[in-house]
Amino acid sequence: MLKKKPSAKIKRRYLLIKGDRKEIEKIILDYLGILGWAKTNPEFVKQSGKNWILAIDRKSLEGVKAAFAVNSDKLEVLKVSGTLKGIGKN
Repeated sequence: MLKKKPSAKIKRRYLLIKGDRKEIEKIILDYLGILGWAKTNPEFVKQSGKNWILAIDRKSLEGVKAAFAVNSDKLEVLKVSGTLKGIGKN
């Protein structure tokens, strides 16, 4: 089996978000739209209480952060990291 080139690898950023999963999805869809959702390629990785770890494409990071900033009363981005290990550290 051939190894993937580093340029073909999906580079992700991980966001630690405090809030409800449905609200997270709704805010991203409302702000970025369906095309933005597809480009962002969000994936819910893990849940701990009311905190979610959301994996997104790194090119869409600023747009997603802006979506949460506009709707800051409902959700809060606690931390952004390039690795899952880094998101768990305080």
